[in-house]
Amino acid sequence: MCKGLAALPHSCLERAKEIKIKLGILLQKPDSAVDLVIPYNEKPEKPAKTQKPLLNEALQWRDSLDKLLQNNYGLASFKNFLKSEFSEENLEFWIACEDYKKIKSPEKMAEKAKEIYEEFIQTEAPKEVNIDHFTKDITLKNLVQPSLSSFDVAQKRIHALMEKDSLPRFVRSEFYQELI
Repeated sequence: MCKGLAALPHSCLERAKEIKIKLGILLQKPDSAVDLVIPYNEKPEKPAKTQKPLLNEALQWRDSLDKLLQNNYGLASFKNFLKSEFSEENLEFWIACEDYKKIKSPEKMAEKAKEIYEEFIQTEAPKEVNIDHFTKDITLKNLVQPSLSSFDVAQKRIHALMEKDSLPRFVRSEFYQELI
């Protein structure tokens, strides 16, 4: 590592240039305005064509965001609720991170990492999630060499935010009350 002023300044400079180039590639702006178009679905999505949950299952969602997110019907209901409040970006980011973790190819991983960063993390992103600068910085550093865990810190922060803020509102909503 590059420690101290006397420790191989030439190789430190080379490493810094290398990082700058990688970040520059990651942070490139879209090629055209078409890339910036955000589709807007006027009709709320109907819950997935799955069986309506049993009462005891739906009641567990009050205390466990994870149980809610693991149930297709619950996930769809939660997503519709968040869309009704114009606050679905946190859930969409969480889902994008889950999908990202399934990628095997390093090339596809780098491409998807860039997409997620541009859509949810970077300042003034179209669906910017509310994370602190420390978390943004960690995530950006993780993206120099994308891995399956690149978004873990940010995803955990968003999960905690949904658990603390969005889930209680959902449980009080008509979306949830109709289920139980």
